[in-house]
Amino acid sequence: MKILVTGGAGYIGSSCVETLLEAGHDVLVYDNLSEGTPKAVRAPARLVEGDILDAPRLAQVVKEFAPDAVMHFAAKALVGESMTQPGLYYQTNVTGGVNLLEAMVAAGCKKIVFSSTCATYGMPEKIPIDERCPQKPINPYGHSKLLFEQILKWYEQVHGIVHVNLRYFNAAGATTHNGEARKIETHLIPIVLDVAQGKRPQIAIFGDDHGTPDGTCIRDYIHVLDLADAHLKALDRTASASYNVGTGEGVSVLQVIEAARKVTGHAIPAQMQPRRPGDPPRLVAGANRIKMDLGWKPKFTKIVDTIDTAWKWRLSHPNGYGG
Repeated sequence: MKILVTGGAGYIGSSCVETLLEAGHDVLVYDNLSEGTPKAVRAPARLVEGDILDAPRLAQVVKEFAPDAVMHFAAKALVGESMTQPGLYYQTNVTGGVNLLEAMVAAGCKKIVFSSTCATYGMPEKIPIDERCPQKPINPYGHSKLLFEQILKWYEQVHGIVHVNLRYFNAAGATTHNGEARKIETHLIPIVLDVAQGKRPQIAIFGDDHGTPDGTCIRDYIHVLDLADAHLKALDRTASASYNVGTGEGVSVLQVIEAARKVTGHAIPAQMQPRRPGDPPRLVAGANRIKMDLGWKPKFTKIVDTIDTAWKWRLSHPNGYGG
């Protein structure tokens, strides 16, 4: 198939491009390189630099490439930033998404796999979180993703576009070629590995009174290669669907740090700080639906193995994509 991948030069997008290429697909990446890098786009995938907010350019690229399907990763994705600059999130994640859908309609493309998020659920009413849980986002980031999910339903009804929403939990790990190297890093595992590399003096733990077994927050870490496999399998869907993508197992902040100490051999000093307002104590995926419908299951189920892939990539790329 011919697959257009928006945001395909970023962390998750580039990892999915790898998987698509290995499966024999023809891939075109469309990315504004605000977070991604050309070095993450592997040949024979082609890269076109452009922004999804540039509707005429996007429409021209989609028309000329004439994809069979689109994978849509291009988005603003920092929760904290969304709370201070919500306009950026509605412009990129909603308006940019509509630009993409309009370009697809004009080009006759009828399938999209959308990079959504567990943030659409907000503070969950139960754990694990399955797809029947109410979607009540508590920040503009999660709300912008939910709005686009809702918009997709209307584009299916009006234009016949089949969509698969993949609601990620915490993406982690690395492929042989690509890893996490963001300009602004907010995620636990890469920050912990920064400490192991000597780039930070210590890791901050926000709260040890969360009502979990060790008092620290619990999250579901899904390996980026398992995410990529979910996207590949989603291409086979002939009807629209929404799926949570996670391991179904939770790992605490302290467990992540201890696993990183084991993998890296570094002491990784930690400092306890007050909990952050709005941090849910536990976020764990209920991912049975994607297993039943698509035959997907995670290959990386132990946090130490996921961290090991991220660390190996760090050792071979000590300065990220800069060397």
